[in-house]
Amino acid sequence: MAFIPHTEADVAAMLGAIGARAIEELFDEIPKDLRAKSLAGVPEALNEMQVGRLMSERARRDGVQLNFIGAGAYEHHIPAAVWAITTRGEFYSAYTPYQAEASQGTLQLIYEFQTMIAGLTGMEVANASMYDGASACAEASLMAVRANRGSQSARILVPGTLHPHYRRVMRATAANQGLKFEELPFTPGAGITATEALAPFDGQDITALLIQQPNFFGALEDVDALTDWAHARGILVIAVVNPTSLALLKPPGQWGAAGADIAVGEGQPLGVPLCSGGPYFGFMTTRMAYVRQMPGRICGRTLDATGRPGFTLTLQAREQHIRRAKATSNICTNQGLLVTAATIYLSLMGPRGLARTAAASHARTRELVAALTGLPGVRLAFQGPCFHEAALLLDRPVAPVLRALSARGILGGLDLAPYYPQLGPALLVCATETKTREDIAQYRAALGEAMQSARAA
Repeated sequence: MAFIPHTEADVAAMLGAIGARAIEELFDEIPKDLRAKSLAGVPEALNEMQVGRLMSERARRDGVQLNFIGAGAYEHHIPAAVWAITTRGEFYSAYTPYQAEASQGTLQLIYEFQTMIAGLTGMEVANASMYDGASACAEASLMAVRANRGSQSARILVPGTLHPHYRRVMRATAANQGLKFEELPFTPGAGITATEALAPFDGQDITALLIQQPNFFGALEDVDALTDWAHARGILVIAVVNPTSLALLKPPGQWGAAGADIAVGEGQPLGVPLCSGGPYFGFMTTRMAYVRQMPGRICGRTLDATGRPGFTLTLQAREQHIRRAKATSNICTNQGLLVTAATIYLSLMGPRGLARTAAASHARTRELVAALTGLPGVRLAFQGPCFHEAALLLDRPVAPVLRALSARGILGGLDLAPYYPQLGPALLVCATETKTREDIAQYRAALGEAMQSARAA
């Protein structure tokens, strides 16, 4: 953010305008015994050059490790223009438009975001936006209970292949509101949810079925068969999707004969850096028939009294504006800055650019899996198609291997033991378009050494 200096004359003028003699008077409501007496522990002031050098030295301590972790947060190339534009003052300081029509630029950007996300998912309407993919998944479950008027059970079928963090957030958010989440087993050797796993629920009152595509293991589910099974029984389908993959895969709006009913996902792959876990943003799309059950807000395009185009908040069914008992959610803001970055990213990449990114990520993952499974003691956990990550089985515990890889400057993947102990020693690895053949060769060599050191230990 730009530095805006204030001279002593500026400060005096501002104090004079508000009728205060000193800055300390602005804090006179704070009891004196609560005010800090000193800044003990704060080092001596540094000038700009010294601060720059200090921060550079601290950044070098972190190093730059070669990253092969995915699991819902993906390292993609972000064109320099994305954040150069996003961090312009007009966008960087913009917040939720409570006086909406006075924020035409913000509204237009959100409108463009909604349009692109709806197009990418093949759905009719998108909101703007959600906190992250996990909370979007929880909100979609609550929305399905409101939207499926033919169901009274509030039972949600959740595949074991759904991201474990998403499952935890869903339960934390919605279980105390009466929703019942029932987990489905996945097929050993395939890592997907087979329609046979749904057979015990035939004839029962089920509200919704979640389907993640690609799933947590990176495997591709038979989304058409799962969607048609659900719809034939009056069950709504909630799609959980990776937006990058939609440049190549069938969008949820086209799953089965009628398409998914709600689609959500994590928007981080669209121009948002990893950032130590956040902030990210979630997206949500649905059919027009369910739009009034969707949380968040919708921006629309209209004409004013003189015929000029303009943008407005078309729908914002939430507790700040209507009776709390009728609110769709407690969501009270959108991840505006991240949505801005995603909108600019999608605009710059376009359909062809996004498709090239997805195709390159898939190709790099195939190369990675081929290289690593060529090592003794490493094999593929699941057969079948995948997108840009895959689960591997090792012949020894994963944690020591990952520690050995980290010592060699490589983040080797995610240990699946805490989430799927039934798999045994399993490792989830990911490669995106940012990885080269040299990177993969470096990982293979390091993994071979790490396996040896782990065996010796």
